[in-house]
Amino acid sequence: MDYAVIADAYRKIESTTKRLEMTDILVDLLRNTSKDIVTKIVYLTQGKLYPDFVGIEIGIAEKLAIKSLVRASGRKESEILSDLQKTGDIGQVAENQLAKKKQATFFSKTLTVEHVYESFDKMAKTTGSGAVDMKTAVFAGLLSDASPKEAKYIIRTATGNLRLGIADMTVLEALAIAYGGGKEARGPIERAYNICSDLGRVSEILVREGLDAIKKMQVKVFEPIRPMLAERLPSPEEILEKLNGKCLAEYKYDGERIQAHKQGNNVALYSRQLENISSQYPDVADLIRKQVKAQEAIFEAECVAVDIETGDLRPFQELMHRRRKYDIETAIEQYPISLYTFDLLFVNGKDLTCEPLTDRRAILEEVLNKNIQLQIATQKVANNTKELEDFFEKAIEEGCEGLMCKSITKDSVYQAGNRGWLWIKYKRDYKSEMTDTVDLVVVGAFHGRGKRAGAYGALLLAAYNKEKDIFETVTKCGTGFTDKDITDLHTILQNHVIPRKHARILSMMEAEVWFEPFVVLEILGAEVTLSPIHMCAMESIRKDSGLAIRFPRFTGKYRTDKSPQDATTAREVVEMYQNQLKQINQT
Repeated sequence: MDYAVIADAYRKIESTTKRLEMTDILVDLLRNTSKDIVTKIVYLTQGKLYPDFVGIEIGIAEKLAIKSLVRASGRKESEILSDLQKTGDIGQVAENQLAKKKQATFFSKTLTVEHVYESFDKMAKTTGSGAVDMKTAVFAGLLSDASPKEAKYIIRTATGNLRLGIADMTVLEALAIAYGGGKEARGPIERAYNICSDLGRVSEILVREGLDAIKKMQVKVFEPIRPMLAERLPSPEEILEKLNGKCLAEYKYDGERIQAHKQGNNVALYSRQLENISSQYPDVADLIRKQVKAQEAIFEAECVAVDIETGDLRPFQELMHRRRKYDIETAIEQYPISLYTFDLLFVNGKDLTCEPLTDRRAILEEVLNKNIQLQIATQKVANNTKELEDFFEKAIEEGCEGLMCKSITKDSVYQAGNRGWLWIKYKRDYKSEMTDTVDLVVVGAFHGRGKRAGAYGALLLAAYNKEKDIFETVTKCGTGFTDKDITDLHTILQNHVIPRKHARILSMMEAEVWFEPFVVLEILGAEVTLSPIHMCAMESIRKDSGLAIRFPRFTGKYRTDKSPQDATTAREVVEMYQNQLKQINQT
């Protein structure tokens, strides 16, 4: 398949402002793709070569891309840098410069999807002495054979900034329509993706074996499961009402959520974002080898920094010193950890994700040899508000963020990749209006003035509407940013600038700069109010009104552990607004 076909589809996707049209373009691309390369098309459309947990990235830095573009285009580096400064998009620069190419390339060939993918793969796996020269030669050769249009998307993919803003859910829907018989097939396809986290593998099974094979897919060790997420409520009364009057409450630790996979002596650890972080926690891997009795197991735990002398829990910021590539042994000594397990998803060949929480917990107790470093999260079954409130206060006293309150009915399955009312967060912050933070996606910006001239003065932020797979603006934030934040954010966001509002962004405001939904920031506001200009949960409360966060400020926390789809949802903002009304009525 000619790469020009995929480049044409990307150009159409980039130019549309309609999400449904974006899906239709993907459907056409997939239907016209040979079954042999559907997997490659899916990965490339995600901007990757393999699923995230494999840990293989193309990894072309912008400097190397520029060097390769100089060789391929025959242009001066100064000309390319000048163009880049104007556009801020290395892909657009590649298209511009190759359109002015000074010399013809002898023996150039038509690029195929297979050749582009294999070239990327070769670059990704090239390491050691001479790796930079080898990558430059391969990349320059690829760009030399590319048309200006093809070069735009090749260089964007290689540098990790495809800028299409296509979510995995959009690809799933397109696969359902193209190969599953229609949108109604999305459910089982999404379930398969949620338990294996490999969209390429799901697509291959679907196109080769059909929907029945997709429905039979099971959990496997070393294929991380997309984590289940929780809703939030501000009071024990509302939590118990939502959970049928009874729940399993457990400490909500201030650590890093880890999904551990064990098969014999092989152990792998995955982050919330499904990144393989085993190398950063070798002591945790050793702990699991020694203390987990099951031959095969997948379980979830919170990894928490601890004070060895006192046994006290330490804050999340200390744990982040463990996230390093070098001097791991020193970090292990300086920042020791404990592991608090809270769910078992698979054991000795049996998928437990469809079993009730109480059954999963009972088996978890059986497979662990608990010690001071490996424990089950402190928990309590609560069936009245006093029990829940007392347990909450105890959790706070012991250094936790609050509680996770979980359903213990027969339907309390593990909802991989989904947020629902089976799990509810209860944190101290929820007790008063909006002292709880929200995680919002940067979708636009406004140019700064005065001290912020040349940078962004304010950011347009959005909540995620899961049902519609779109991002709805909820506030405009220009406070809480340090001078360093202003500089850093301009650099970070520059990689995600797009020429017009993205098809998945719903906004009445006209930003001066638009971004693909990618960067997530933690924000604290004064209250949630009705708004005639913000689109979050539009008309869910009142006709012609959405919801907005009033007086927002940046907390200083970049939520790199969250994808845009993990951001605060529009439904959560509605809940926050309704809870405020209840508090006002009570006073």
